[in-house]
Amino acid sequence: MKVIEVEGLGFSYGEVFVLKGVTFQVEEGEILGVLGPNSAGKTTLIRLLSKVLTPQEGKVSVLDRDLRTLSRMEVARVVAVVGQDTPLFFPFTVEQTVLMGRYPHSPGLFFESERDLAIAQEAMEATGVLYLSRKYVDELSGGEKQRVGIARALTQKPRILLLDEPTAHLDLHHQIEVIRLLRRLNREQGTTVVIVSHDLNLAVDCCHSLLLLNKGMVQKIGPPEEVINEETIEELYGCKVWVKRNPFTVKLHVLVNSE
Repeated sequence: MKVIEVEGLGFSYGEVFVLKGVTFQVEEGEILGVLGPNSAGKTTLIRLLSKVLTPQEGKVSVLDRDLRTLSRMEVARVVAVVGQDTPLFFPFTVEQTVLMGRYPHSPGLFFESERDLAIAQEAMEATGVLYLSRKYVDELSGGEKQRVGIARALTQKPRILLLDEPTAHLDLHHQIEVIRLLRRLNREQGTTVVIVSHDLNLAVDCCHSLLLLNKGMVQKIGPPEEVINEETIEELYGCKVWVKRNPFTVKLHVLVNSE
């Protein structure tokens, strides 16, 4: 089943198109990595997939429904977003912040149910922030805030999880933990995941398919084995690279020539 269908998508800020003629599909249970240089339109694409922005051309369908026909509350019940710089500086505890992810499922209630609390605790455990539950978010480091943002998204129990640079503020240990978490959600719950990343090797390692954006248009899409090669990456980023096999995972690995 196709959970996301994008057809001829176009969007501009002013007179300059950020995305033009973008078409692709995401199957249920797929992990799609969105790659490309700065200003390629990656973050704008995430905002269009979550109805933060409305397409000026084409359309986005989620679970066979045109996104334009859904309210933002309906979208939030099936799509969760972790932004690159999610503002988490308000004076709430980690637990309170994570529980906010339950709002789309019970907007008329003033107090959380036992099920809401259990879901929030599960999400905090999964992201390694349960021990921070009583701390205020504005006391946390950048990496801790990022993990709280992911926990809050998980409490929505989404069928689709959109992440914009989810490991950007994390140390190596927590980068690995986040990737393991995404794989587990995908494997055990069938969550469809779309990851925007600048880390080519992270995307190759954890994604089933890759979408390469270049100047707002799709340059290439397909499995990593078909998409990642020296010619394509050099054209996309304008620098010399080597594509080798990782001796541990046997997956493709991109090395950059910095000379």
